Amino acid sequence: MKQLAAVLCVLCVSAVNHAVGAGERPNIVYVLADDMGYGDAGCYNSAAKIPSPSIDRLAAEGIRFTDAHSGSAVCSPTRYGILTGRYAWRSSLQRGVLGPWAKPLIHPGRLTVAELLRRNGYATAAFGKWHLGMEWPKAGKKEVVFDRPIGGGPTALGFDTYFGTEVPNYPPYCFIENDRTVGIPSARKETRDLFGRPGPMLPGWKFDAILPTITEKTCRYIGTHAAGARAGKPFFIYFALTSPHEPIAPSAEFKGKSGISDLADFMMETDWALGRVLDAIDQNGLAGNTLVFFAADNGHAKYTGVEALVAHGHHPSGPFRGYKGYIQEGGHRVPLVARWPGKARPHTTCDETVCLNSLMATCAAMLGVTLPDDAGEDSFSILPLLLGQNPPEPTHPAVVHHSGGGSFAIRQGKWKLDFCPDNGFRRPDRKGRTSPFQLYDLSKDPAEVHDIQAEQPEMLERLTRLLEKYVADGRSTPGAPQHNDVRVDVWNGLTPPAFTKP
Repeated sequence: MKQLAAVLCVLCVSAVNHAVGAGERPNIVYVLADDMGYGDAGCYNSAAKIPSPSIDRLAAEGIRFTDAHSGSAVCSPTRYGILTGRYAWRSSLQRGVLGPWAKPLIHPGRLTVAELLRRNGYATAAFGKWHLGMEWPKAGKKEVVFDRPIGGGPTALGFDTYFGTEVPNYPPYCFIENDRTVGIPSARKETRDLFGRPGPMLPGWKFDAILPTITEKTCRYIGTHAAGARAGKPFFIYFALTSPHEPIAPSAEFKGKSGISDLADFMMETDWALGRVLDAIDQNGLAGNTLVFFAADNGHAKYTGVEALVAHGHHPSGPFRGYKGYIQEGGHRVPLVARWPGKARPHTTCDETVCLNSLMATCAAMLGVTLPDDAGEDSFSILPLLLGQNPPEPTHPAVVHHSGGGSFAIRQGKWKLDFCPDNGFRRPDRKGRTSPFQLYDLSKDPAEVHDIQAEQPEMLERLTRLLEKYVADGRSTPGAPQHNDVRVDVWNGLTPPAFTKP
């Protein structure tokens, strides 16, 4: 492990010397779709029925990762991992996502990507969905008030600027700018449906205006910071789209455009939002020194109208099994595309297994800075891959997957070991099953149909012990052991097997 770390360190130093010279630090724009499946974009699925010209353009102009994974099969934990470089199952969030009015998941003092970049001269901004909790001011013990600053949000965690919604289908239904609501949500949404839960709402609030508004705010930020970026003050933008997650609310311009359903229309609008950002970068003369990422936080949600898509021949998970929340590949294998003119070769693909937690270490490698031991514990730099280098060892020795129900899997090379007997979306159901495991060779069985654990007992034991080590060490990267915030239960209620000791 130490030899591997040394090799990667040498590669990263070499890459930094090549990629980031004096005054050449790239602007970084990270666009994150919400509930978009691996097979939803044409560049990942030639049989896709929903146009995705902006994503396809980005792939043609950069590098497309074919084996990229979100840190979780659901939303909040993945966002935690992107911004901290740490698996969220080490935090207090052991399964599911944060609920309405949740406390901040990222503890004060934990280094985020935004804070890392800000310390190194970047202007930092977040737009769109947050879903990592906030400290909502209250009158008494329960009543939330909206005329006071909100604590614990983006501007407390390294972002100079924030505009968006905490969660578009949770109250309060209003925009938040920095640490204040935009207006007072004095009305109330009374129904619980795909347009959200009951709670305070701004009078006249329109769900179909959310995505266009946060998109235009992002583009405006690019325009106002273009001169500074050209003068040596680069920016980092984290643009967390609110689509195609519910509320399924395509704007009038896109409603009916797909000819399939509102969900398909909303997916087209998702692609449009990325296109508007790319256009803003290009029109402001920043494309040559801007690294753009596009990714998704997890697989496509099965409960939002997928049947209509499938009936039209569109399969959101592509060739993979499962959907959002599942331990199967469809839950967490996601699109990841990067454009970096002059650095990442256009129209290339990378088949290495990587994780979205990589952003922290990748930014550190670009800047030539060393992360402290208590930061980015599960973040591996993909800078060599972006630059088209061929490292002698994988950038990620292994990747840990986590389902919506809190079940684990670990992936190393072609092997994937699931620590649950089902899809992991709910508590394990062991009826009729004699083993808590599923083991697959993804090189031969990408759809995870043939469980081969009986044929590979040594692999079963080796991967189990590797995951247990990652948990015990408080990290999966080389470095000093760290503490998890809470006890981590790899087995999630299942009984671990008694392996023979070596």
